[in-house]
Amino acid sequence: MDYRALEGGLRRMLDRLHTEGTATKNAEADAFLRENNNAKLLGMLFDQRILAEVAFIGPLKLHQRMGHLDMQKIAYMAPKAFNHIFAMRPAVHRFSKKMAETTQKVAHIIATEYENDAAAIWQEAPDWDTVTKRLRNLPGFGAEKCMKFRYVLHYFGERTF
Repeated sequence: MDYRALEGGLRRMLDRLHTEGTATKNAEADAFLRENNNAKLLGMLFDQRILAEVAFIGPLKLHQRMGHLDMQKIAYMAPKAFNHIFAMRPAVHRFSKKMAETTQKVAHIIATEYENDAAAIWQEAPDWDTVTKRLRNLPGFGAEKCMKFRYVLHYFGERTF
């Protein structure tokens, strides 16, 4: 999938993936993104107002701190406790409080509407328009993030649309 029309951090990550074999500069984070569907979605969610590499390492940080990336557990965790985990140094995101809140909202939707697995958004979708509609219903996902997520799915071992 040709990503040359992309600009910014995701483009830089994909260039690095092709030249150096790692998108995030962290092989463990790259592997986690390939293996964990919830990580792919959260990495894209976190990709705002911080370096893309930092955003896509964020899901691994959460997993390491919590021992899981279970959306139901995240959704129903006490907000104060989740924010504390999110803000531990190095913080998952520069805007810890707001992004922790948004993450819990997204996690709630994934837990209740997609059987706790973000992949249900795209794996059973007949086409990209359907995926886009589903993504747009998530807090923090506008048109640009939806467009970029198509590349995330392709380059991190999921479905190509």
